[in-house]
Amino acid sequence: MIETNRCTLSKIQKSDYEDVKMLYTDEKVRQFLGGIIEENIYMIKFNNMCDESNDYFYWVIRHKEGNQFVGLVSLDLHHDGISTEISYQLLPKWWGYGYATEIVRYVISYAFKKLGLIKIVAETQSANTASCRLLKRIGMNLEETVERFGAEQSIFSIRNKEIV
Repeated sequence: MIETNRCTLSKIQKSDYEDVKMLYTDEKVRQFLGGIIEENIYMIKFNNMCDESNDYFYWVIRHKEGNQFVGLVSLDLHHDGISTEISYQLLPKWWGYGYATEIVRYVISYAFKKLGLIKIVAETQSANTASCRLLKRIGMNLEETVERFGAEQSIFSIRNKEIV
């Protein structure tokens, strides 16, 4: 288990199915992520996230006080097939209070210090201005924009200053 100031991050477990499902069925969360996911597709995605044979990390975020479900953060393979991407989804009730900033900063630091990664990317729809601002605020730089999933995507990156 990993702890930030206000949250705990624990490796995703089968018992997290219903909590994580809230993210994939919430219209606000899915606005810039391709829309709500159908149950059968979600089940496949969730089982892949829980697969311990992959080299990627999926953490469930819970608030330290009351153990409330906040969201999900991951380090996974980017669409380019090379880079490691940080992704995050939080339930709307946690938006605007700095939770995403706190979590993303911590996971990037963890990836650099504990995993020895050299570079991390994040991809978001360019129209998702809140996410773009967050990524810039934590020190990520806009690397490029691409057309993917029927919309312009902004790809941000950050390098490990201790290694590079």
